[in-house]
Amino acid sequence: MNREMYDNYIIKKGDTLFGISKQYNINPELLSLVNGLNMNDYIYENQEILIPKSGYSYYLTKSGDNLNDILNLFKVNYNEFSKVNDKLLLEEGQLLAYKRV
Repeated sequence: MNREMYDNYIIKKGDTLFGISKQYNINPELLSLVNGLNMNDYIYENQEILIPKSGYSYYLTKSGDNLNDILNLFKVNYNEFSKVNDKLLLEEGQLLAYKRV
């Protein structure tokens, strides 16, 4: 995972994933996915999570995805895409991202 696509956030007392996603104007499912959590998971005060930065497009791979389809989806070539995504396993459930221009 390329850390330049994310900001760090330290959980404060009373925070929820839904509330944090609303505060940062991001999809709650994306926030939970990036952090390996479910929306109903308990988060702890002082726990550090990642906040997806704006300006990036994200995609969760599905069974049957292939590299050409994903490159076409992001409208990018392999060299550009691999700079942001250091592991292109294309296993189901892999989160991929690319900086929008």
